[in-house]
Amino acid sequence: MKLYCDPISTTSRPVMLFIAETKLPVELVHIDLMNGGNLAPEYLAINPNGCVPFLVDGDFVLGESSAILKYLAEVAGSPAYPGELKARAQVNAAMDWFYTNFHEYYCLMAVYPNFGIPHGIDEVLAQGLVAYGEEHAHRWLKVLDEHMLGARPFVCGDQITLADYVGSAFVTLGEASAFDLSAYPNITAWVARMKARPHWDAVYAGFYGMVSAIRLQARVTA
Repeated sequence: MKLYCDPISTTSRPVMLFIAETKLPVELVHIDLMNGGNLAPEYLAINPNGCVPFLVDGDFVLGESSAILKYLAEVAGSPAYPGELKARAQVNAAMDWFYTNFHEYYCLMAVYPNFGIPHGIDEVLAQGLVAYGEEHAHRWLKVLDEHMLGARPFVCGDQITLADYVGSAFVTLGEASAFDLSAYPNITAWVARMKARPHWDAVYAGFYGMVSAIRLQARVTA
């Protein structure tokens, strides 16, 4: 199997971390988003969407990180995607929540415009999106902190599930814009728990390199 991915991609990191933890025999193929590698003709021939991550397993291909995670969890027989109907439904619901409500207001609006995504976005528009996103992201952060996590160590209970791989990637994206999570103790404890996992540092090294570059650029231009 091959996974086309880039560690700076928020949707790639959950899959990369899951692969590392399950030790699945998946070759990681770096698609350099910063230099337009996702739009290179040779990659578009594999994945016309030009997005990452993208999985190739023989003659079977699969896009969308949520679907890829579920597929790999089935291949690995991982308890992170439980087989019991109601437990699996809870994981599906939490994953969908992160990919929709949370991603829209927190990632797309509150975080990404701070470092020029979409590329070339007008500065006034970016500031407006950030202000709107921050205002509404706190609603979803409160839900995550008080109701989805509460006193539980992981999003769906006592054991890690696919929802934690996804959610932690989305929440830590806020570090690129120094998003303040101090008002959410259950979230910060959960993120610390995820960061303590043995493969986190290696998988997230590229992301934190990008964060350092963004902060350096901000100091230079200040």
